[in-house]
Amino acid sequence: MLILPAIDLMGGEVVRLLQGKAEQKTVYSQDPVSVARRWEREGGDYLHLVDLDAAFGGELANLELVSEICQALHIPCELGGGMRTLEAIERAIQAGVARVVIGSRACESLDFVRDAVKAFGGERIAVGIDAKDGKVAVKGWVELSDWGALDLAGAVVALGVQTIIYTDISTDGMLAGPNLKAQAEMVEAVPIQIVASGGVSSLEDIRQLKAIPGLYGTIIGKALYDQKVSLNECLSLHTPTR
Repeated sequence: MLILPAIDLMGGEVVRLLQGKAEQKTVYSQDPVSVARRWEREGGDYLHLVDLDAAFGGELANLELVSEICQALHIPCELGGGMRTLEAIERAIQAGVARVVIGSRACESLDFVRDAVKAFGGERIAVGIDAKDGKVAVKGWVELSDWGALDLAGAVVALGVQTIIYTDISTDGMLAGPNLKAQAEMVEAVPIQIVASGGVSSLEDIRQLKAIPGLYGTIIGKALYDQKVSLNECLSLHTPTR
Protein backbone atom coordinates (compact mmCIF):
# COMPACT_ATOMS: atom_id res chain seq x y z
CA MET A 1 0.00 0.00 0.00
CA LEU A 2 1.40 3.37 -1.05
CA ILE A 3 1.39 6.40 1.22
CA LEU A 4 0.37 9.65 -0.48
CA PRO A 5 0.97 12.78 1.62
CA ALA A 6 -1.53 15.50 0.70
CA ILE A 7 -0.81 19.13 -0.06
CA ASP A 8 -3.91 21.28 -0.43
CA LEU A 9 -3.11 24.61 -2.09
CA MET A 10 -5.07 27.82 -1.64
CA GLY A 11 -3.70 31.27 -2.37
CA GLY A 12 -0.22 29.82 -2.73
CA GLU A 13 -0.30 28.36 0.79
CA VAL A 14 -0.57 24.86 2.21
CA VAL A 15 -3.95 24.63 3.95
CA ARG A 16 -6.48 22.14 5.19
CA LEU A 17 -10.23 22.64 5.10
CA LEU A 18 -12.56 21.05 7.60
CA GLN A 19 -14.87 18.82 5.54
CA GLY A 20 -14.20 20.92 2.44
CA LYS A 21 -15.49 24.20 3.88
CA ALA A 22 -13.48 27.22 2.73
CA GLU A 23 -14.48 29.23 5.79
CA GLN A 24 -12.93 26.57 8.06
CA LYS A 25 -9.35 26.85 6.82
CA THR A 26 -6.10 26.19 8.63
CA VAL A 27 -2.87 27.48 7.08
CA TYR A 28 0.09 25.15 7.66
CA SER A 29 2.78 26.69 5.47
CA GLN A 30 3.47 29.54 3.07
CA ASP A 31 6.17 27.48 1.32
CA PRO A 32 4.50 24.54 -0.47
CA VAL A 33 7.69 23.50 -2.30
CA SER A 34 9.49 23.10 1.00
CA VAL A 35 6.62 21.00 2.36
CA ALA A 36 6.67 18.83 -0.76
CA ARG A 37 10.41 18.29 -0.41
CA ARG A 38 9.90 17.31 3.21
CA TRP A 39 7.36 14.61 2.36
CA GLU A 40 9.63 13.23 -0.33
CA ARG A 41 12.63 13.32 2.00
CA GLU A 42 10.67 11.42 4.66
CA GLY A 43 9.80 8.71 2.15
CA GLY A 44 6.42 9.54 0.64
CA ASP A 45 5.62 7.35 -2.36
CA TYR A 46 3.44 9.77 -4.33
CA LEU A 47 2.29 13.32 -3.67
CA HIS A 48 -1.42 14.18 -3.74
CA LEU A 49 -1.94 17.83 -4.71
CA VAL A 50 -5.25 19.68 -4.67
CA ASP A 51 -5.74 23.15 -6.14
CA LEU A 52 -8.56 24.35 -3.90
CA ASP A 53 -8.82 27.70 -5.70
CA ALA A 54 -9.48 25.79 -8.91
CA ALA A 55 -11.93 23.47 -7.16
CA PHE A 56 -13.99 26.43 -5.96
CA GLY A 57 -13.45 28.85 -8.83
CA GLY A 58 -12.70 26.68 -11.85
CA GLU A 59 -9.41 28.35 -12.79
CA LEU A 60 -6.03 26.66 -12.24
CA ALA A 61 -4.78 29.40 -9.94
CA ASN A 62 -1.86 27.46 -8.47
CA LEU A 63 -0.57 25.77 -11.61
CA GLU A 64 2.79 27.58 -11.62
CA LEU A 65 3.31 26.44 -8.04
CA VAL A 66 2.33 22.89 -8.98
CA SER A 67 4.94 22.99 -11.73
CA GLU A 68 7.59 24.13 -9.23
CA ILE A 69 6.69 21.25 -6.92
CA CYS A 70 6.84 18.68 -9.71
CA GLN A 71 10.22 19.97 -10.86
CA ALA A 72 11.58 19.88 -7.30
CA LEU A 73 10.68 16.23 -6.66
CA HIS A 74 11.68 12.81 -7.92
CA ILE A 75 8.47 11.10 -6.79
CA PRO A 76 5.33 11.45 -8.95
CA CYS A 77 2.55 13.92 -8.20
CA GLU A 78 -1.17 13.82 -8.91
CA LEU A 79 -3.38 16.92 -9.07
CA GLY A 80 -7.06 17.42 -8.40
CA GLY A 81 -9.21 20.53 -8.45
CA GLY A 82 -10.59 22.30 -11.50
CA MET A 83 -10.18 19.38 -13.90
CA ARG A 84 -13.32 20.29 -15.82
CA THR A 85 -11.97 20.59 -19.36
CA LEU A 86 -9.53 18.68 -21.54
CA GLU A 87 -7.50 21.88 -21.75
CA ALA A 88 -7.16 21.99 -17.95
CA ILE A 89 -5.99 18.37 -17.91
CA GLU A 90 -3.48 19.05 -20.68
CA ARG A 91 -2.09 22.09 -18.81
CA ALA A 92 -1.72 20.05 -15.63
CA ILE A 93 0.14 17.27 -17.42
CA GLN A 94 2.38 19.81 -19.14
CA ALA A 95 3.13 21.23 -15.69
CA GLY A 96 4.57 17.86 -14.75
CA VAL A 97 1.90 15.92 -12.90
CA ALA A 98 1.80 12.19 -13.53
CA ARG A 99 -1.94 11.89 -13.02
CA VAL A 100 -4.95 14.19 -12.75
CA VAL A 101 -8.01 13.63 -10.62
CA ILE A 102 -11.41 14.37 -12.14
CA GLY A 103 -13.97 15.07 -9.44
CA SER A 104 -17.56 16.24 -9.81
CA ARG A 105 -17.22 16.49 -13.59
CA ALA A 106 -17.06 12.69 -13.76
CA CYS A 107 -20.41 12.46 -12.04
CA GLU A 108 -21.87 15.01 -14.44
CA SER A 109 -20.51 13.57 -17.69
CA LEU A 110 -19.20 10.12 -18.43
CA ASP A 111 -18.54 11.36 -21.96
CA PHE A 112 -15.97 13.77 -20.52
CA VAL A 113 -14.23 10.92 -18.71
CA ARG A 114 -14.23 8.86 -21.91
CA ASP A 115 -12.72 11.75 -23.87
CA ALA A 116 -10.05 12.32 -21.20
CA VAL A 117 -9.01 8.67 -21.21
CA LYS A 118 -8.89 8.67 -25.00
CA ALA A 119 -6.81 11.86 -25.10
CA PHE A 120 -4.34 11.19 -22.30
CA GLY A 121 -4.52 7.47 -21.44
CA GLY A 122 -6.20 5.71 -18.54
CA GLU A 123 -3.01 5.68 -16.47
CA ARG A 124 -3.05 9.49 -16.32
CA ILE A 125 -6.71 9.77 -15.37
CA ALA A 126 -8.01 9.17 -11.86
CA VAL A 127 -11.57 9.78 -10.77
CA GLY A 128 -12.25 11.17 -7.33
CA ILE A 129 -15.40 9.73 -5.81
CA ASP A 130 -16.57 11.54 -2.69
CA ALA A 131 -19.37 9.69 -0.97
CA LYS A 132 -21.63 9.84 2.04
CA ASP A 133 -23.77 6.88 3.00
CA GLY A 134 -22.89 5.26 -0.31
CA LYS A 135 -24.05 8.20 -2.46
CA VAL A 136 -21.76 10.45 -4.48
CA ALA A 137 -21.54 13.99 -3.13
CA VAL A 138 -21.13 16.96 -5.48
CA LYS A 139 -20.98 20.77 -5.49
CA GLY A 140 -18.57 21.09 -2.60
CA TRP A 141 -20.17 18.16 -0.80
CA VAL A 142 -23.40 20.09 -0.18
CA GLU A 143 -25.52 17.87 -2.45
CA LEU A 144 -25.88 14.13 -2.92
CA SER A 145 -26.25 12.96 -6.51
CA ASP A 146 -28.33 10.07 -7.79
CA TRP A 147 -25.15 8.07 -8.36
CA GLY A 148 -24.22 5.30 -5.97
CA ALA A 149 -20.47 5.32 -5.32
CA LEU A 150 -19.98 1.74 -6.47
CA ASP A 151 -22.11 2.31 -9.57
CA LEU A 152 -20.07 5.34 -10.63
CA ALA A 153 -16.87 3.41 -9.98
CA GLY A 154 -18.02 0.62 -12.26
CA ALA A 155 -19.00 3.10 -14.96
CA VAL A 156 -15.61 4.89 -15.05
CA VAL A 157 -13.68 1.62 -14.92
CA ALA A 158 -15.56 0.54 -18.05
CA LEU A 159 -14.23 3.69 -19.75
CA GLY A 160 -10.60 2.82 -19.00
CA VAL A 161 -9.90 4.81 -15.83
CA GLN A 162 -7.15 3.05 -13.87
CA THR A 163 -7.29 4.81 -10.48
CA ILE A 164 -10.07 5.90 -8.13
CA ILE A 165 -9.55 8.23 -5.17
CA TYR A 166 -12.32 7.24 -2.77
CA THR A 167 -13.19 9.68 0.00
CA ASP A 168 -15.72 9.15 2.73
CA ILE A 169 -16.69 12.78 3.32
CA SER A 170 -18.23 12.13 6.73
CA THR A 171 -14.72 11.41 8.04
CA ASP A 172 -12.53 13.70 5.91
CA GLY A 173 -10.49 16.10 8.01
CA MET A 174 -12.20 14.96 11.20
CA LEU A 175 -9.43 12.66 12.47
CA ALA A 176 -12.20 10.21 13.28
CA GLY A 177 -10.79 7.15 11.54
CA PRO A 178 -11.44 6.00 7.97
CA ASN A 179 -14.58 4.20 6.84
CA LEU A 180 -12.89 0.81 6.49
CA LYS A 181 -16.05 -1.00 5.40
CA ALA A 182 -16.70 1.43 2.55
CA GLN A 183 -13.09 1.27 1.37
CA ALA A 184 -13.09 -2.53 1.41
CA GLU A 185 -16.34 -2.62 -0.57
CA MET A 186 -14.86 -0.33 -3.22
CA VAL A 187 -11.70 -2.44 -3.54
CA GLU A 188 -13.83 -5.56 -3.96
CA ALA A 189 -16.15 -3.90 -6.46
CA VAL A 190 -13.66 -2.79 -9.13
CA PRO A 191 -10.40 -4.29 -10.46
CA ILE A 192 -8.29 -1.11 -10.52
CA GLN A 193 -6.13 0.97 -8.16
CA ILE A 194 -8.14 2.31 -5.21
CA VAL A 195 -6.66 5.08 -3.08
CA ALA A 196 -8.39 5.61 0.26
CA SER A 197 -8.88 9.14 1.52
CA GLY A 198 -10.44 10.67 4.61
CA GLY A 199 -10.34 10.20 8.34
CA VAL A 200 -6.85 8.84 9.00
CA SER A 201 -5.92 9.86 12.53
CA SER A 202 -3.51 7.27 13.89
CA LEU A 203 -1.00 4.60 13.08
CA GLU A 204 -3.68 2.03 13.85
CA ASP A 205 -5.82 3.51 11.06
CA ILE A 206 -2.93 2.97 8.63
CA ARG A 207 -2.48 -0.57 9.92
CA GLN A 208 -6.17 -1.35 9.36
CA LEU A 209 -6.18 0.16 5.89
CA LYS A 210 -3.10 -1.85 5.00
CA ALA A 211 -5.00 -4.98 6.05
CA ILE A 212 -7.59 -4.41 3.29
CA PRO A 213 -6.52 -6.87 0.56
CA GLY A 214 -5.69 -5.10 -2.68
CA LEU A 215 -5.89 -1.49 -1.44
CA TYR A 216 -3.42 0.44 -3.61
CA GLY A 217 -2.78 3.45 -1.41
CA THR A 218 -3.98 5.91 1.18
CA ILE A 219 -3.85 9.70 1.32
CA ILE A 220 -2.81 11.31 4.59
CA GLY A 221 -3.27 15.02 5.22
CA LYS A 222 -4.46 16.55 8.45
CA ALA A 223 -3.02 13.76 10.62
CA LEU A 224 0.46 14.55 9.29
CA TYR A 225 0.15 18.31 9.67
CA ASP A 226 -1.30 18.03 13.17
CA GLN A 227 1.45 15.53 14.07
CA LYS A 228 -1.00 12.77 14.98
CA VAL A 229 1.21 10.42 12.97
CA SER A 230 4.63 10.72 11.37
CA LEU A 231 5.33 9.69 7.81
CA ASN A 232 8.18 7.48 9.01
CA GLU A 233 5.81 5.56 11.27
CA CYS A 234 3.32 5.08 8.43
CA LEU A 235 6.01 3.92 6.06
CA SER A 236 7.35 1.41 8.59
CA LEU A 237 4.09 -0.51 8.14
CA HIS A 238 4.26 -1.06 4.40
CA THR A 239 6.42 -2.05 1.50
CA PRO A 240 6.02 0.19 -1.58
CA THR A 241 4.37 -1.54 -4.52
CA ARG A 242 5.61 0.79 -7.25
